[in-house]
Amino acid sequence: MWRMSEWDMTPQQRLDFIEQCMALGVTSFDHADIYGGYGVEGLFGEALALKPALRAQIQLVSKCGIKLVSGRRPTHSIQHYDTSAGHIVASVENSLKELRTDYLDLLLIHRPDPLMDFDEVAATFQRLRSEGKVKEFGVSNFSRHQFEMLHKRIPLATNQVEFSPLHLAPLFDETFDGLQDLAVRPMIWSPLGGGRLFTAGDEQGERLRLKIKQIADELNRPFASVVFAWIMQLPCKPVPLTGSGRLESIKVAVEATQFQLSKPQWFEILRAARGHEVA
Repeated sequence: MWRMSEWDMTPQQRLDFIEQCMALGVTSFDHADIYGGYGVEGLFGEALALKPALRAQIQLVSKCGIKLVSGRRPTHSIQHYDTSAGHIVASVENSLKELRTDYLDLLLIHRPDPLMDFDEVAATFQRLRSEGKVKEFGVSNFSRHQFEMLHKRIPLATNQVEFSPLHLAPLFDETFDGLQDLAVRPMIWSPLGGGRLFTAGDEQGERLRLKIKQIADELNRPFASVVFAWIMQLPCKPVPLTGSGRLESIKVAVEATQFQLSKPQWFEILRAARGHEVA
């Protein structure tokens, strides 16, 4: 829901969008307190208030831990991280109010904080769970070691990380290996490289675009569906996010659940991404 404030929708149009997503089987909606300059959760909550019965049929995800300099937060003097108990609790309370719900299905720490006290975060998570305000917890953009440090204090449901054929780091820095070992499914942000797979003019982008198009033509599937399928084929079972307000784009993402690539096709995309054969 990162860009929802840019979609120029009325509350009823936002509600229609939510229901159309649900009709496709998409029931999880990913938020963060800072999205839209602290405005997106309120837009979503405004739509949900038009049909409160939908709340029990969807999963609401939010994140906290980043403080932006914003007119909506006049006390913030510098952009920084804050994973203190006080800030996490205050962020959750505000997200609940904005989203017009009594609980979050999943709360993530948005970025690793150099001043993060793992024991304090775990205790705060336990408190929020005991109060019924959050069901499950996770992190975003954490390294394998950072994830495991918090996970051993309180079970985490996911690590939401950037991954695409244009950003392969989690495949080789043990992020995915560690999550597979713990049977924790990662969430994937920017699976299409922020749209750069369609537009990047550099050598890697051109090489990838030609290869993905070739495989899409072979399978008679949309270009973006092939990318989503390539990601979901990993054994750690990633859950990709799509950030589009266009229903057609969401349909294309959902179509990726209906097929798999052959192993040669999968490795052809990896080779195009890296520019060399596997050794």
